[in-house]
Amino acid sequence: MTVLEMRAIGKSFPGVRALDGVSLSVRKGEVVALLGENGAGKSTLMNILAGVFKDYEGEIAIGGEPAHIHSPKDAARHGIAMIHQELNLVPELSIADNVFLGRERAILDRRTAESRTAELLAGLGLDLPPRRPVKRCRIAERQLIEVAKALSQNVRVLVMDEPTSALADAEVHRLYQVIRDLTGRGVAVIYISHRLEELAEIADRVVVLRDGRYIGERATIDRDELIQMMVGRPLGELFPRANGGDTGEELLRVADLSVPGDPGSGRTALREVSLSVRRGEIVGVAGLMGAGRSELLEAIFGAHRPSSGTLTLAGRPYRPRSPGQAIKRGVALVAEDRKAQSLVLGNTVGFNAALSSLKRFVRFGVVDGGRESAAVGEQVRELRVKTPGLRFTVGNLSGGNQQKVVLAKWLLTAPSLILMDEPTRGIDVGAKAEIHALMSELAASGKGVLVASSELPELLAMCDRILVLCEGRITAEFARGAATQEAILQAAMARRQVTTS
Repeated sequence: MTVLEMRAIGKSFPGVRALDGVSLSVRKGEVVALLGENGAGKSTLMNILAGVFKDYEGEIAIGGEPAHIHSPKDAARHGIAMIHQELNLVPELSIADNVFLGRERAILDRRTAESRTAELLAGLGLDLPPRRPVKRCRIAERQLIEVAKALSQNVRVLVMDEPTSALADAEVHRLYQVIRDLTGRGVAVIYISHRLEELAEIADRVVVLRDGRYIGERATIDRDELIQMMVGRPLGELFPRANGGDTGEELLRVADLSVPGDPGSGRTALREVSLSVRRGEIVGVAGLMGAGRSELLEAIFGAHRPSSGTLTLAGRPYRPRSPGQAIKRGVALVAEDRKAQSLVLGNTVGFNAALSSLKRFVRFGVVDGGRESAAVGEQVRELRVKTPGLRFTVGNLSGGNQQKVVLAKWLLTAPSLILMDEPTRGIDVGAKAEIHALMSELAASGKGVLVASSELPELLAMCDRILVLCEGRITAEFARGAATQEAILQAAMARRQVTTS
């Protein structure tokens, strides 16, 4: 039985035809994967279904009956829920308040809301107090809170836009089980993802969009064919660092680093962590959600004050008390959440790219606009940022191009050590390949790269060594070629050191 039909959907924005006659149907209990590069029209199509965009061309039918969806309330009335890629939570409110936001009358009292929230979180493997403010949750936890929010409703069609982009493998498989439970109850799921390796396990059918148009669909998963359908051309090797690189002298040494956790969590974020990064080396950091990956990179960047331990950078003691001091020593951090931590979304591409290197362009106390624009323009061109110009608002770029602006910002500071936290989260395969190529180029130029990622194929292909964190401790270290996804996951769930050859 077909539960959803979208027929000849069209949508235009000023100067852009975002969707051009796209049709999509989904059957009861089916998972349809919706693929395409950033800017292909996937999120626009789903935002129409979710009532975010009220003006559009075409027709929508739910259960064979016409559905006039022009607001989120219209969508909810028809049993449509959407987990947005840009998380739609209120940071100041509690988890329970967010889960039932807008539906408070459906819950008799706060105790019931908190009890139901705890059940939903437990089903997703989250042990979080329902009263905790969302602002005290990490981005991966927030992503699962969005899932809980959607599951709290009586849904017929569930749209999941990049639901696993911040999750490690164990959380991903837990989410798969939730999806199977939902489809077993007849819920139709539309699943948007840039992780092609997920599709064989979770999708019944794949629909591909490109440049706002329907390209085709497939019932079987052929990665190379799907990539070619998405980008319109054969794509070169996604991971360009097949044999690793030559390394030089030690650049960074971390010895017995401990960092306190959130005061409300009662735990230590990092415990006696020791590691090193050499010039020309890419070192990966793996671990489950909450293992301490982000805290490690943020501590090296001066965003957290260690309780003990020492750091050495380029042979000299390194004690950053702020990100500003880290930047002066040649350290850069590509943060996990580019929108909240790295970009001023309402400002321009040029403003954001120059934000961390303005002192380079100051002469006699005044910023030399000409020098600044020339340097920023050159970096933007080298990274192939797709933008109408440096004065274009960065928030209007695709996710991949926003990430390139973040990289441009840090490359303009001429760093020697680059910390990358989920550098390819939520971006398409073409942009991923470009960022992987850039990582290889940075290492080849003698810089050190320390990268935390939830995507194990990325770490296995790109890194010279991989460190595994569990509950704030390093439980394993793998040389290039010695690791497998299974071995990394075992170490990620171990509480003691795993020795590897």
